[in-house]
Amino acid sequence: MSLIEQFKKSLSRSRSGFTDRLNSLFAGGELNEEFYEELDEILVSGDTGVQTSLMMVEQLKEEARQQKIKTREEVRELLLQKLTGILSSEQKEVEASEKPHVILLVGVNGSGKTTSAAKLASLYHKQGKKVLLVAGDTFRAAAVEQLEIWSERAGVDLIKQQAGSDPSALYFDAMNSARARDVDVVIGDTAGRLHSKYNLMEELNKIYRIVARSIPGAPHQVLMVVDATTGQNAVAQANSFNETLPLTGLVLTKLDGTARGGIVISIQDNLNIPVRFIGTGEKMEDIAPFDPAGFARALLDV
Repeated sequence: MSLIEQFKKSLSRSRSGFTDRLNSLFAGGELNEEFYEELDEILVSGDTGVQTSLMMVEQLKEEARQQKIKTREEVRELLLQKLTGILSSEQKEVEASEKPHVILLVGVNGSGKTTSAAKLASLYHKQGKKVLLVAGDTFRAAAVEQLEIWSERAGVDLIKQQAGSDPSALYFDAMNSARARDVDVVIGDTAGRLHSKYNLMEELNKIYRIVARSIPGAPHQVLMVVDATTGQNAVAQANSFNETLPLTGLVLTKLDGTARGGIVISIQDNLNIPVRFIGTGEKMEDIAPFDPAGFARALLDV
C-alpha cells in the first residue's frame, strides 16, 4: 500500500465529512464571496484553526485574482499547493547516523506514546537497525507490560524497571546499556503528563538532561505524540511541551478515529514543528513517515 493510500485509509472518517464538503464546493459554480466564505467555514470545521483558515483563504483569493483564475477546480489546485507548502516548511530529513541515535517520546496521558514507541521500534528494526526500547513510563505498570509484549513481537530488546521506580535512573542505565550493546537506535517511552503540571514537566526535563549528559548530542529527536482527536487543544499542548523541551517533531496518532485532518495544518502553521510520523491504524506496521505532498493530496482527495 502506497503512502497516499495509507493516508487516505487513515483519514477515511475525516474525508467523509471534511473532504466530501470540499469536493462538493469545488464541483462547480462561480468564484464569488460566498464561495470563499464557505471554504473558510469548511477549513475551520476540519480543525485547521480560525487564523490559519482565514490566512489561507485570503491568500487564495488574492492569488486567484492575480492569476486571473476563473474556475473553482483551479482554486483547488492552488489550495493543494498552499497546503503542501505549509506542511513542507519545516521538513528536513533526520538520519539516524549517530550511534546510538536516541529518540525520546513525550506527550499527555492517552496520546498513544507507548504504542508509538513500539511501532517506531518495529519500523527501525525492519530497516536492519539494532533497536533498544526503554519502558520509561514507570508510573503505569500496564505500560511496561504493554511494551514487553510489543518488544517481543517486534524482535527488539527492552530496558525496564519495577513500576514506581525513578525514570531518570532508568534512563541513565539505558544509555549505558545502549553503548555496551552497540545499539543503533534507542526509543524511549515516558509517562504521560498534563502540560500544565510544573513538577511533572520538570521531571521530564531531568530525563532530558540525564540523556544529554550520558550521550553527547542526545536526545537526537524529541517527538511529541499528539492525539489528533483532541483538535485545537493539541496546539496548546505542543506549545507547552516545546517550552519545556526543544521538540524536534510530532507523531500524530488516531487519525483513523474521529479526527479531522486539518489539525496537521494548524499545528505546522502555528508552531513550525514538523510532523515526522503518522499513526495510520492499530497494527504494528500502521505507522508511516510523514509525506507533506501525499498527505495534502489525501486530504483533498486529488
